[in-house]
Amino acid sequence: MPTAIAAGPRNGARAAIDSLDLPLTPARWALLTAFVLSILLLIPREHFLWGGLAAVFTLVMIWRDPSRPLRRRMGVLMGCVILLAGAPIHTGTHPRHFLSLGLPLLACVVVPAVILGRSDPGVIRYRWWSRRVQWLDFVYLIISAPLAWGVLRFYFDFNDFMALQWPLPSTPDPHSMTRLFWGINGVGVWDELFFVSTSFAILRSLFSLRVANALQAVLYTAVLYDMAFIGIGPVLVYTFALTQGAMFEKTGNLIYVLVVHLVVDYFLYWQIVMGHYPSYVKTGFLH
Repeated sequence: MPTAIAAGPRNGARAAIDSLDLPLTPARWALLTAFVLSILLLIPREHFLWGGLAAVFTLVMIWRDPSRPLRRRMGVLMGCVILLAGAPIHTGTHPRHFLSLGLPLLACVVVPAVILGRSDPGVIRYRWWSRRVQWLDFVYLIISAPLAWGVLRFYFDFNDFMALQWPLPSTPDPHSMTRLFWGINGVGVWDELFFVSTSFAILRSLFSLRVANALQAVLYTAVLYDMAFIGIGPVLVYTFALTQGAMFEKTGNLIYVLVVHLVVDYFLYWQIVMGHYPSYVKTGFLH
């Protein structure tokens, strides 16, 4: 039988639920491989035939697994992958798109929390502050600003088409820019609620840190690639996702990962604006 991690602090932050740390048997390797293939084929590639077959195989392997917690938790997470595969993931800023994309994104956060909140309480948790604050956590927050600025500057210079991934009018329009800002930040908040507090939390409750973090980073990268982050974007996003998962593992709360992500999104917003309007002069926080 798999041995659970002993109850107690996990890297300075007490876990809401012990990880089962399930052994990776050949059947589970097949399950997780099919899980990754279904993510990559269904979401960014939109190969629904082969992706659908991979998803069916994943669901069969989930159903056949001897661990009941794995069957419940991975079944819920696989349902989210299927829902995201049908969502209109792109960077449009029309209010109708906010609704058509926002509803499935909201469902991916709310439904797992409701289902697993009853069957597996403690797996998905929303903790906003650590019981124990460490100075290294603040160092991570402080360096995130110049690091985000530098990486995004390099990314947009290296792939000079990136700004066009987000549509804006040919001339600066405050209303369009405001919608873009709140759209980027809204998706950024959702990213951490789903990829970290939901996907990573579910996977971490079943597997080791390395396995759980690597898998959530695949899902994170696949969705953001489908949205806009092409070129060298997958490398940067995957690396960022790993650091966010590691920070959540260390602190056990959302405030750090959310603050870092919103810092990144602020610099992302201005890279997009300046890419569309190179001679634009900032006069305020948004415009």
